[in-house]
Formats: sequence, C-alpha cells, structure tokens
Amino acid sequence: MWLGIQKLNTETFSLLKTARSEDGYVFNVYFIKVASSVINIISDVVSLFICVLIICSKYSQLLKQGTMKMILFRKFRVLILMVFLIACSMHIMIDLLPKLERRSNSGCSCSHTPSEDPQNWAKHRARSGAESGWPNKHTLRILQDFSNEPNSNISSHSLEKNPKAGNKTEAFKQVEHYAQNGDKKRRFIQDAVVTKNIPVKGSRLLALFDHPLFKRALPSLTDEDTLFNVNTDIRFDPNAATENQEWHAEGNMEEYTPTGGELTADSYPNWLRFHIGINRYELYSRHYLVIDALLRDLVSQRITSVAMKSGGTQLKLIMTFQNYGQALFKPMKQTREQETPPDFFYFSDFERHNAEIAAFHLDRILDFRRVPPVAGRLLNMTKEIKDVTRDKKLWKTFFISPANNICFYGECSYYCSTEHALCGKPDQIEGSLAAFLPDLALAKRKTWRNPWRRSYHKRKKAEWEVDPDYCEEVKQTPPYDSGTRLLDIMDMTIFDFLMGNMDRHHYETFEKFGNESFIIHLDNGRGFGKHSHDEVSILVPLSQCCRVKKSTHLRLQLLAKEEYQLSGLMSESLLRDKLTPILIQPHLEAMDRRLRHTLNVLADCIEKEGYSNVVEDDLAGEREGGQTHTSPRGR
Repeated sequence: MWLGIQKLNTETFSLLKTARSEDGYVFNVYFIKVASSVINIISDVVSLFICVLIICSKYSQLLKQGTMKMILFRKFRVLILMVFLIACSMHIMIDLLPKLERRSNSGCSCSHTPSEDPQNWAKHRARSGAESGWPNKHTLRILQDFSNEPNSNISSHSLEKNPKAGNKTEAFKQVEHYAQNGDKKRRFIQDAVVTKNIPVKGSRLLALFDHPLFKRALPSLTDEDTLFNVNTDIRFDPNAATENQEWHAEGNMEEYTPTGGELTADSYPNWLRFHIGINRYELYSRHYLVIDALLRDLVSQRITSVAMKSGGTQLKLIMTFQNYGQALFKPMKQTREQETPPDFFYFSDFERHNAEIAAFHLDRILDFRRVPPVAGRLLNMTKEIKDVTRDKKLWKTFFISPANNICFYGECSYYCSTEHALCGKPDQIEGSLAAFLPDLALAKRKTWRNPWRRSYHKRKKAEWEVDPDYCEEVKQTPPYDSGTRLLDIMDMTIFDFLMGNMDRHHYETFEKFGNESFIIHLDNGRGFGKHSHDEVSILVPLSQCCRVKKSTHLRLQLLAKEEYQLSGLMSESLLRDKLTPILIQPHLEAMDRRLRHTLNVLADCIEKEGYSNVVEDDLAGEREGGQTHTSPRGR
C-alpha cells in the first residue's frame, strides 16, 4: 500500500508539471485522475479492513449468537456494497480517463515554448501512449497496408492516380501492371486472408461502376449488331404481343394506354424497350435506366393472366401483366436457411426463387449482363393466381390445407403433388419474376449443349470427368475453335462456380448474331444451395482449358479487393429487392471464398503456361483508342 501511495505522489508531481502549460480542461482531467486514484486507494483500504474485521469476528463470541450475527451482517451489508460500488466506479473512471486525455491532447491548440523541455514532454507522451494502448509504428504500418501482395492494391492505385474524367488507357495500364509483372509463382489471393465487410464511405456499387473496367465503350453498332431495328413510323400494337399465346385472358384485360398521346419509342412499355436494347455484345447496357424501371414493373404491374409453363422438371408459371409484358414466376420452395441435403443429386435439387434473384445481381456485378432482369414479389395466391388463371389444370390443383392455408401444386415432372404443394401464409407466397426475352417468332434463339454438361445419371460420369485432355477436343470443335465462344464458356463457368450451380446443361444465343455473340445465362434456380460446400468440379472447364478474358480476370481481382469485396457488393445490390434479405450471410461469405479459389486456379494456369497463353487480351482495341471488336485467337 505504501508503495502504491509513493507511486501516486510521483505520478501526481509529473502530471501536474505537465499540465501547467496546457489549458484548464487538461488540468481538470489530471486533477480528476489524481482524486479518483486517492479515492480508489481509500476504498480498497476500507474494503480490506472490513474483510479482515469479518474474518476476525468469525471466531468471536458475538457471532456465536444467532441474533448478534444477523445484526452484524445487516449492519455491514450496505456498507460493504457501497464500498465495492465506489471501487468499481473509480476503476471505470480511471480506464476512461486516458481516452479523455488523448482527446484533450489531440485538440489542444496551444503552442509549447522551448523552455518547456519538449524532449521530456515527448517522452512522457510516448510513455502514456504506450500505457493506454495506442498503436505503435509497426501497427500503424499494418493498418495502412493490409497486404504485401502486389495484386492487393490494384484498384486503389488505379483510382487514386487516374484523373476522374481523363484517359482510360492509363487506367487500364495501371490495373494491368500488377497482373502481368507480379510474382506469377505466388497466389493472387491467399486462402489464409479472410476479408471482412469494412465500412466504406458511400456506396460500394457506385464506386465499382465508376471504375474504368466498368466504363468500357462498345464498338459502333450497325443494323446487324442490334436485335431489332426500330421503325419510328410504325406504331406499337400491344395486342400483337400476346395474340398468339394460349394463356392470353380473352376480353378481361383493360386497355393499356400510355400517357402522352402518340406512341413513340421512348413511351414504349419498359419490357419492349428492354427488348429493343439487346445487341450483339450485351443483353442490356451498364447504366440503362430502363432496367431499373422494368424491375419496378415486375413488382408493381397488375397480373391479368397466369398459366403453367410447359416443359421443365419443376413448376413454373407464365404471368402476363396489364402492360402486356410477361415474366416467368418461380415460387418459393425452400427457406433461405435451408441447404440442399447432401444425399440429393444435382438434377433432383429444388429450384430456388432467391437463387434466380441473386443470379441476376451477381451477373450484373461481374459485368457480364447475360441474365434477364429478375425481381422478387409477394403474391396473393387467390387474387393474383387462382382468380386470373384460365388454365384448368392449374386451377384444379388448388386446395385448403389443414392449417387453413391456400395451396396448389400444378403439373410437372418433380415435386408436383399434394405432398410437395406450395402453400401460402395464409394466401401470400414469395416468388421470383424473370422478364421474358423477345418472342421466338420475332427473335429466334439457338440452344447449345454445354460441352461440360454433366451425365444426369446416378452412376455414369461425363467424358470430361474422366478425360483430363477433354478441352483439347473442344478447342477443335466449332464454334469453340474460333471467336469468343470458348472464353464465354469460361465466364459462365466462373459465374456458376460462384453460385454453386451444377445444373448448366444448355445455353442459348440469338440466331441473328451467329457465333459472334454473347451467351444467355438462363435457369439459375439451382444455385446457392450449399454455402458450406464448394463444388470444385464446376471449375473443371477453367482448369482444363486455362483460358480467360483479360477483362474478366481484372474484374475478378478487383472484386477480391477489400474496398470492393464481392460479398459486400452483393449485399448492397440485393437490398434493392422487395424480398430482401435474399441471401443469408454464409452464402455471401461463400462467394468470397470461391472467388479466391477461382483466382488461385488462374494463378496455377499462369504459372504453368505463362500469362499470355492464359489471359486473352480483349482490351487491346480500347487501349489503342479504336472501336473495333477484337476476336480472341484459337489455341
């Protein structure tokens, strides 16, 4: 105790000496600290005295009598509690005072004169900083540069050094510098590095879309590059949009009449403007405001007709809106927390409505833009399905469950029975609505078998699963022997792996554009089934072929950066949907993990075959300032 008081006197003298040259607030802080230390010592002494008194009195004759024992206990109980309370309060105050001290010192506007011995003052500040837990120089260094990997600062270097409205060529060069000149033998993203959602100023999405990689200009479009050629002299006839469809509700639709008099291209319904905007290189442009308007239409437009979609293994509904647009409805079959059972085959897995929604947002963040717009919607099963459908087969499957909920099951190959009925709460059901692509009579599409299609058999394996050189055969087969098709398959492979989607048996293209066109990513409902498992076999096409677009490679590295981070971008983007939350946190974290694995696979390919043999430079034409579309070489 005497040593504590002596230490207190020494501390008091030092503190008061330092406080002379500072303002009154700092002096008051030090005075409170000294006073609290004195009170703390006194309270500790009193507490110790009381404890000794109780121990000593244990053997006294007074405590042998029950009455005197109770009186003594009651007499000292309040005192003991008060002393302990004061001691705890003093300890808390002492813990808080260093923070107040740092605040006062950082906000001090006074100037110290040379006579104040600045060296001793600096030593005192350094000592007090170390005692109070301030980070040292080594810690600050780690905070400023969280990774020593050259690829870890790609986006920050490009954003800080590039002029805001300046030359995109320099921006691309800075982004590419680390990818080409870095240590190829090291992993691009280490598995040991676990990124977290850190707070950033503003929107992650806006910062991402403002990056030069997301501002690439398209080549000049000709009539051959657009899906439709708009003739402004022809008026839009909404009745022609659905006149050949069997699910058209005859005579029950109210006439859709846009405001503004004459119908021009700008006054077309959003679904039609979406169709008109399709071209050889993209399903929709990056900052096309019509897409956001179309997403709102999917949620708000009145449903006038419903019918079951023919084909497919699970129930899907075709819904027609008041403005004659159409969408594919996939009802909710699983909660967001449920994972696909481990004994389920990929071809018997449920199709999840939230996977369709998340796939659209992921596709846009990856800058592929090959998934039609999808939005979540809460439907009234009675008013918006049963009462408006003219499909008798669908109508007959409605019933009321023992829990008085409205249910239906429709007709399909899997899970269309009373045991797998879709039930509302009591008549509300979630689902995804995917905007329809143009009618096949207006824009024919070609369906292609995925070269890495699975066997869809319980025991058999596909050829690519047993032949490690399978990609060499694919490279010699049209249309994969030239053009961008093989690289587009690699994009689709990465897209599916991030979602965990094993059900990519076919893909489609628009017939008008031939083989020089993007591929459409349809039917993504079997993604996001297992967040605890990464199905690495989905990446076999990438590991066998070792080919990727340079733009895709750079974007993947960008999305692995902590200031962007794929999971944070997805979380922000999905907040815009009416059914948010769309994905639970484990699924978001799984995407970050799978992204790191994808970059590691590409790093292995580059180490084995060389950067120029793996990464196809699809940015060369843009850096040269040209508007030509560069076609990758066959290899």
